[in-house]
Amino acid sequence: MQSFVARRGLAARGRLRSKIAGEATFASIAGLDKAPMSRMEPDQYINDRYQAIEDRLKVVRRRLNRPLTFAEKVVYGHLDDPESQEIQRGVTYLNLRPDRVAMQDATAQMAVLQFIASGLPQTAVPSTIHCDHLIEGTTAPQPDRNNAYGGQADLEHANKVNKEVYDFLSSAGSKYGIGFWKPGSGIIHQIVLENYAFPGGMMIGTDSHTPNAGGLGMCAIGVGGADAVDVMAGMPWELKAPKVIGVKLTGKLSAWASPKDVICKVAGILTVKGGTGAIVEYFGPGLDNISCTGMGTICNMGAEIGATTSMFPFNRRMYDYLVATNREPAAKLAEAFSENLRADEGAEYDQVIEINLSELEPQINGPFTPDLANPLSKLGENARREGWPLTVSAGLIGSCTNSSYEDMQRAASVAKQALAAGIKAKVPFAISPGSEQIRATIERDGLIEIFEKVGGTVLANACGPCIGQWKRTEVEKGVANSIVTSFNRNFAARNDANPATHAFVTSPEMVTAFAIAGDLSFNPEKDTLIGSDGQEIMLKPPTGDELPARGFDPGQETYQAPAGSAVEVKVDPNSQRLQLLTPFKAWDGKDIEDALVLIKAKGKCTTDHISMAGPWLKYRGHLDNISNNMLIGAVNAENGKVNSIKNQLTGEYGGVPDVARAYKAAGVPWVVIGDENYGEGSSREHAALEPRHLGARAVIVKSFARIHETNLKKQGLLPLTFADPADYDKVGPFDRLSIKGLTSFAPGKPLTLVGKRPDGSTYEMTVNHTFNANQINWFKHGSALNAMGAARKAAQ
Repeated sequence: MQSFVARRGLAARGRLRSKIAGEATFASIAGLDKAPMSRMEPDQYINDRYQAIEDRLKVVRRRLNRPLTFAEKVVYGHLDDPESQEIQRGVTYLNLRPDRVAMQDATAQMAVLQFIASGLPQTAVPSTIHCDHLIEGTTAPQPDRNNAYGGQADLEHANKVNKEVYDFLSSAGSKYGIGFWKPGSGIIHQIVLENYAFPGGMMIGTDSHTPNAGGLGMCAIGVGGADAVDVMAGMPWELKAPKVIGVKLTGKLSAWASPKDVICKVAGILTVKGGTGAIVEYFGPGLDNISCTGMGTICNMGAEIGATTSMFPFNRRMYDYLVATNREPAAKLAEAFSENLRADEGAEYDQVIEINLSELEPQINGPFTPDLANPLSKLGENARREGWPLTVSAGLIGSCTNSSYEDMQRAASVAKQALAAGIKAKVPFAISPGSEQIRATIERDGLIEIFEKVGGTVLANACGPCIGQWKRTEVEKGVANSIVTSFNRNFAARNDANPATHAFVTSPEMVTAFAIAGDLSFNPEKDTLIGSDGQEIMLKPPTGDELPARGFDPGQETYQAPAGSAVEVKVDPNSQRLQLLTPFKAWDGKDIEDALVLIKAKGKCTTDHISMAGPWLKYRGHLDNISNNMLIGAVNAENGKVNSIKNQLTGEYGGVPDVARAYKAAGVPWVVIGDENYGEGSSREHAALEPRHLGARAVIVKSFARIHETNLKKQGLLPLTFADPADYDKVGPFDRLSIKGLTSFAPGKPLTLVGKRPDGSTYEMTVNHTFNANQINWFKHGSALNAMGAARKAAQ
């Protein structure tokens, strides 16, 4: 077999490349064999996508006449109209044509309901649904599972309690041309990486960790369901032209350092909002020392810094992974197209960070926020100083961030050393395989046996505890404790609904070491364990193969192809899980007058605070029922409590959803006041749908997370920011607010907020917005879906 370098040299012959960027042309894929987008879509070809990218980039290069970053090549290579599209990083809105859509089952319910409401017969681009969010994980015997627990028991339970939802998604997918991955298939992002991602492609997904596919050079962006509906309907998708942050990697990872530590380090540098409005693009000689799935890990957790997405340029590790997952034609095509799959020489970034992998030590981020980076050498000291519980109460590995074969093998290599010394995990230890293919392969290769012998419980191929689907029974709610996971997010109460749980995120191998030691101050690079014979042992650094030597075992077939439009989709009007949507009312053409402040939220207010997951996931397809969790996790600035606000119509205190319903019933408009980076975290559009459903008119904050701001706009709400962040302090929880200037609402033109205090005094301040003309049209029609329907009706 020829080496990668030799193959690349052969592919380069015959390619014409001008030295002037504006005149560059690439005759790179002509005559090459067709490469299907996936085995499930044999009639859709990557070749066609690459040709379209090439054609668009010729236009863009001529217009911009400058070197392009890799991210720019992919984004601009998907422009709807490259000739007339205004392009300015961080300023202009781009109309794009993504190659595909992926939806997880919790968000797919609302996305599919919105697609049904659009009246369209079939999706216009390849789309898939993945059943991964609704499976609750258990690590102890459960009465509702006949005292069983773990993967198989949890999957059987999920199939029973979620049958109505699964049947709905299955039938809707079959009818509207959407591929359906059944429960037990695996986590959406692992399935995408194994089957659908390809270098240079663009996809959107209704999950914030969609950027995982950036590990295969794809521009993969997390969005709300309404955005997915736009793309599935064949409409251009809108995105503000991202800035590009460059992360230069040098050196090579060694000892206990892993790809997870790269993104944990970056999160510590950029913070949870440092990547907002930007694509993070990795480059430098260190890239070739990281596996494809390791690059996926880094891109996945890039969501925690607010980045639009993260991307790695095409290299040998991606080629090998494509071949290993039975996509050699795609690998060869990407190799031939590689000039467009990396940054041009001289391309400029808006910001550059440099990380020397050779100097990187393991990072353990948390608690309560994913950007609090603790180097391993400082963790014990930091924990003692801050009063974090030192005893580890649970260790959990897997999730969409770290469930590759390499991850599992490195974790197993640590567990195997402990077993050899007669040591088992001191605390509950859970393993979530990322896909059926990963599960089958690690079972065949003996890794599951190692995990079980060390005391681990293998959960279903699903998200499980990472997204709050953890039926944890060994620690009572309110009891302070520390858990260590290889997940991506660690907000308060996220994993186990216990706000006192201190969750730390790190690599799977580090989690395994902590589960064995049972102590947060344990440093495997320096500390020893006591074996069953009383002798001290020191764990050796983990080892693991990038890809299985015997190839992947696909396991059970869990994919359902669409059957056609004859399939009937039913929604029971009495269902407590599903509810057909009623269009929101259009704007009445007037300014908003005397709106009440429902809640003035203090501090961090993520989408978990606005619309909790966990047990609430079962209502994701029923807007009225899921709205009963609206903002119940937000801290009320008035009294420092959660889910306790004053009903200004009665003077009594009640839960946030209850008071909102009372205002709606009385016909009184209301707004939310929020702090910095409001709506960070998940892409869940329910955090926008619920306020809209219960009568909100605007959300006014210091700053927004990208996805949530867009989701609010899509549902006809006004996401506004204080021109002066200090004005947040001027707004009282019992003020009445008017928003002036809506009758002349225009892009770039601020609005005026007029406040009236209970004592009758008033104040006035400027509030900004980022609406463009198209988004203002959404607002005027009451939602983006309404605007789409009006446009279709006008065109008939």
